Amino acid sequence: MPYALLFSIFVVAACGLAYELVAAALSSYLVGDSVTQFSTVIGVYLFAMGLGSWLSKHLQRDLVASFIRIELAVGLLGGFSAALLFYAFAWLSGPFLLLLYLLVGIIGVLVGLEIPLVMRLLEPRLAFKELVSQVLSVDYIGALAVSLLFPLWLAPKLGMVRTALLFGLLNVAVALWTLWLFRAELPARRSLWAQGGVVLVLVLAGFVGAERLSGFAENALYEDRIVLAESTPYQRIVLTRWKNDVRLFLNGNLQFSSRDEYRYHEALVHPGLSSLPWAKRVLVLGGGDGLAVREILKYPQVESITLVELDPAMPNLFKTHPALRALNGDAFSSPKVHVINTDAFRWLESQQDAYDFIVVDFPDPTNYAVGKLYTNTFYRFVERALSARGRMVVQSTSPMYARHSFWTVVQTVESVGLTTQPYHALVPSFGEWGYILASREPYTPGGKLPPGLRFVTPATLPTLFNFPPDMARVPAEVNRLNNQLLVRTFEQEWKQVLR
Repeated sequence: MPYALLFSIFVVAACGLAYELVAAALSSYLVGDSVTQFSTVIGVYLFAMGLGSWLSKHLQRDLVASFIRIELAVGLLGGFSAALLFYAFAWLSGPFLLLLYLLVGIIGVLVGLEIPLVMRLLEPRLAFKELVSQVLSVDYIGALAVSLLFPLWLAPKLGMVRTALLFGLLNVAVALWTLWLFRAELPARRSLWAQGGVVLVLVLAGFVGAERLSGFAENALYEDRIVLAESTPYQRIVLTRWKNDVRLFLNGNLQFSSRDEYRYHEALVHPGLSSLPWAKRVLVLGGGDGLAVREILKYPQVESITLVELDPAMPNLFKTHPALRALNGDAFSSPKVHVINTDAFRWLESQQDAYDFIVVDFPDPTNYAVGKLYTNTFYRFVERALSARGRMVVQSTSPMYARHSFWTVVQTVESVGLTTQPYHALVPSFGEWGYILASREPYTPGGKLPPGLRFVTPATLPTLFNFPPDMARVPAEVNRLNNQLLVRTFEQEWKQVLR
């Protein structure tokens, strides 16, 4: 029996950490700022566990029955925690964070009650030093197992909703296993079996129907019909469709609408590349949808395009899905295109090749993982990869809605010794959007544009570089790797817009 209870500790420790990771990851997906979300969720959770451990001293009778009921409660509440958070974000956007911390706090208190109760059940059966060493070692091993499985397999393969429900089932299994072990000592075992059966059916039904649960929640988050949704180790990818409008969302943030993405991508590529008629080697950092590559392929002198994209699911999706292949002009089938799936920061740090034109097309700096790709350290790597007369272009958020953030990126690019030429374009899905051209020599708008463009023309190109007073330059600091002030600035500015 002692070994059975020690195994139960392994399971409950794994389950407790899993709920903590699910809540932190889900809140960072939905709210952004992963460092803040993980820090606050972990802090609240640990505090609640400490409170639960302190409260355990008040449980004096029916320890086995109390432990079983706590396991069932953790299994039910923790199992459905991800689904509850999804629905809360969809329908209760204001109180979402309050509900998040309340849910994390309740689960933390219940988890904090578990280990002290098991230790008291084991106390008559093990010497004190054996009790403490074995319980704590098993507890830590369980936490290690989940911390490794969560990012490598659970989150990308099962998703947040099903992962939480899987661990809910494990908590229920521990409750029923404990009930079986102590069946002779429990006068109210029939009631406990009934409670366990009800919770098991509920959590098992949730696990089987997890796709429907998450689908209902995501349908409430997005205005249009979801045609594809998948989780990868790096992000949540959702495609929606309404009539002929296909939209891509990464972690809930709109990346493009097929109705006007041509404006964004023509403005991203052509002002810079049209001024380099001799450019042969092009590097695209990010841009896993292939839409920037589509525009680059309109220049016949370009001989090779290297695309560095962290998440292999993105280029794989955009070279296999019929509607998306049509959107990017089957760009990934071109023999000129070579895709490298790795972290752009690390890849640039180690590679030695030089490129005539570099497109930096990352998502907005909503968290520190992306924010590092907007630092002076990263731009120093990009500058090193530029050929002597080469140019780079950086998508740089909105100079209208995130004005200070935009000019922070400009200041950061200039800090590595490059001359910048900021510009902007109206993309209806996003509003006024900003870009930065940078090189070692001044830039003058001009050059021969490829035929068939729908937005950028010789007449409109010079107007992109004119900033009205409400978007004009403001003082800004350099965004450095050790502080990443841009992430905080960006979050504050967009909160003002969305109020």
